[in-house]
Amino acid sequence: MIKSFVLRVSIVAFCVIAFGCEAKKPEDPQSAQNGNRKSPIAISSIKHEGTYIKVVYGQPYRRGRTIFGDWEPWGEVWRTGANEATEITFTEPVLMGDQAVRQGTYALFTIPEPDSFTVILNHELGQWGAFEYKPERDYKRMKFPVQNLETPVESFAIEFSEPEYSMTTMTMKWDVIRVDMPIRFYGE
Repeated sequence: MIKSFVLRVSIVAFCVIAFGCEAKKPEDPQSAQNGNRKSPIAISSIKHEGTYIKVVYGQPYRRGRTIFGDWEPWGEVWRTGANEATEITFTEPVLMGDQAVRQGTYALFTIPEPDSFTVILNHELGQWGAFEYKPERDYKRMKFPVQNLETPVESFAIEFSEPEYSMTTMTMKWDVIRVDMPIRFYGE
């Protein structure tokens, strides 16, 4: 009986470790922070003339779930990925949407809505998820429209388009949602 129990626990532990079988969000974010990452770390970057932009984020997978409006509720602050809060670095000032953004590193949060995402650049780095998000530490908030996709995207991705006319587009895609954020490089 004990061997059977140990075998079942071992199988469940193997599934969680090997396949990232995350059944629900962690109730205790501290335990998740201490090494139980279910999602790989991803980096997306672009360089144009003297400006470098880098985004470091946890890359969660859909795994058959309905993401926005269910797993990630509408109208609530989201870490924009998994694990630690996503961080974005600008080595020079840029124009993101219609907002001037100073060089620096920011936590990148979003508030998903069915028709738009509010993108938040926050000064509080090193956060686990959005569990201790503080709106008073926000640097900028910008809204970008949502595009609905016909084919679901399995793994959350942040990508940059090739620069053209000193502009790029930072795109977030996951499930059936795509959000494009235009970025203009100031140049040298």
